[in-house]
Amino acid sequence: MILPYFLRLLCLCFASFFVLNASAGLLVCIASKSAFRFADSRTPSAAAGFLLVLRVLPLIIASFFVLGLCVPSYFSFEPALTAEHVSILCLVLGLLGALTWFLSIARIAHSLFASVRHNRLCQLASQEMRLSGRSSALLVVENETPLLALSGLLRPRLLVSRGVLRVLSAEELDAALSHEDAHRSSRDNAKRLLLLLAPDIFPFVRTHHALERGWSKFAEWAADDQAAAGDSRRALSLAAALVRVARLGSSPRLPYLSTSLLAGDRDLSARVDRLLQASPAAQATHARPPHPRPLFRAAGFLFVGGLTLLLFTPPALSFVHELLEHLLR
Repeated sequence: MILPYFLRLLCLCFASFFVLNASAGLLVCIASKSAFRFADSRTPSAAAGFLLVLRVLPLIIASFFVLGLCVPSYFSFEPALTAEHVSILCLVLGLLGALTWFLSIARIAHSLFASVRHNRLCQLASQEMRLSGRSSALLVVENETPLLALSGLLRPRLLVSRGVLRVLSAEELDAALSHEDAHRSSRDNAKRLLLLLAPDIFPFVRTHHALERGWSKFAEWAADDQAAAGDSRRALSLAAALVRVARLGSSPRLPYLSTSLLAGDRDLSARVDRLLQASPAAQATHARPPHPRPLFRAAGFLFVGGLTLLLFTPPALSFVHELLEHLLR
């Protein structure tokens, strides 16, 4: 098929993105068991960050190649305003890449719409309450459902049902709200949006579900530890809150851009067991030696900077253009 200059570039970008995202995603799937073993040896906060980076790594690699190499090499070496033949393979890969992006954008749009709609309905069916010692107000929903969640993206609101307020003591409520405050400070709802953006290996096939569930588990553990703050009494209060809210019944279905105290009731027993241990945050911290983060960050910046300078040289762009020409044919 003959395509004009800019349509050919668009096809190459989508095709290159699909090939690189699928290849990197397959490597991530192969390495996932080792990744989970490594995550288990870290603190929950570090483990959640590691699994999140691993999940979005294919997206980062593919986007860097397309925007940093594919587009500059095409404009540098491809004759302007010419129409050339594009192979069927390139067209198919380009369509798959376009479909991959379309599905990611559709997931984000659907989740944002559901989140906004849910928050508006909750505001209409609730009343605002302020507790002493807390800077943000609660939206109290007048029903008995086991609802205690942080909902929303830009300005997330704390939602709590009247039934939850009725069964929790002051200490348990404070620990539960501190758990949701931990999600707010970690921007976990924004991280959920990033997970929606990161595509799978193939359209309509969920290949990274285990990584996403692993991130969710460690994010909940990290919020538990931050709420307990190394205090066994606060940890006991949070464990009691989890059990009391779970006994109210099944949790209501929330939009994806929300973090619930019960997190869909998954791994509830494991969370309670961790909290019943003395000083869970302190135990997690002493489970491994201190990590020299500043040194590794500096080394990472130097590596990325050197790699960027190397890739943007004319020989590198010329090599990428040759690869794109093979893909076109």
